[in-house]
Amino acid sequence: LSVGVAIADQAPHLKILIADGAPEDALKKDERPPAIAAAATRMLSTLQVWKDIEKDAQPINEMIVTDSKLSDVTRPVFLTFGSDPEGKEDSQPFAHMVPNRTMVRALRERAKTLGITQVFLTSVENFERQGSHVLIDLQGGKRLTARLLVAADGVRSKMRDLAGIKTVHWPYDQWGIVTTVAHEREHHGRAVEHFLPAGPFAILPLKGNRSSLVWTESERDAKRLLSMDDFSFELELEQRFGHELGEISIDGPRKAFPLGLTLAREFVADRIALVGDAAHGIHPIAGQGLNLGFKDAAALAQTIVEADRLGLDIGSLPVLERYQQWRRFDTVQMGVVTDVL
Repeated sequence: LSVGVAIADQAPHLKILIADGAPEDALKKDERPPAIAAAATRMLSTLQVWKDIEKDAQPINEMIVTDSKLSDVTRPVFLTFGSDPEGKEDSQPFAHMVPNRTMVRALRERAKTLGITQVFLTSVENFERQGSHVLIDLQGGKRLTARLLVAADGVRSKMRDLAGIKTVHWPYDQWGIVTTVAHEREHHGRAVEHFLPAGPFAILPLKGNRSSLVWTESERDAKRLLSMDDFSFELELEQRFGHELGEISIDGPRKAFPLGLTLAREFVADRIALVGDAAHGIHPIAGQGLNLGFKDAAALAQTIVEADRLGLDIGSLPVLERYQQWRRFDTVQMGVVTDVL
């Protein structure tokens, strides 16, 4: 969505189609609130989307990092940073927590305004490159002809596999448990990341007296925790969450997913470009996965728009390689940093 909106915003004459295979119920039930960095906020503002997102966005004004054992009585602060260390009035939050469904709906509405064709409950089944075009087969039998296919279909990208692009991947034997917690006291926009022996335990502020958790455990312990009843789960949670925000309770479903590092060996091939998790899947420890995807969207959009203005073939490999050179180093660097952490 962000790639299509960014291109259409600068080059409205280009015809864009977005095939979205996710069922509508999945969006309604999507409780994930990703962290949007300040740079991504500025991008969304430029695309005239942020105004429809901001009302549900919770600013992150401060970040506290601790490093301790689970049994430690106190958790000494290892690192603190904030968006306004000197009290400047014009200081901006360095990130916002945004409900995923709010962001997707805002992007969909902006795409509609820009005249982008959106086909819901439809995914790309196959494609075939033929000279200056690519033939794309949609679910249901419809065939399209395009100059460029952009694959944004996740870390297990089917389009990446069909393009023959290999990946570097290794698992961490860790799972990330995600849920929402209600608490008695206000968080004041403070995020906390506890580095515990099993992995990072992140508390991220949401609107109201609520916080989102990203809780890292070994695969075995994650499955054990997910199988617990609510009372037992909350007891385990309380040991890690602490009592600073008062009494806590689970305020959303519990979900878990395996963690690992996945990097595509190439971000582009003739007539196809990978963006977001299709190009790179990293550990959520720094909360940078979605923000890397927004950077991909901005870089690919600028590459395509500039090539179009110069009369170049927007789907040709020489044009797409500029996007790859632009994004590859930053992505690999962030992947290495999160891997080391």
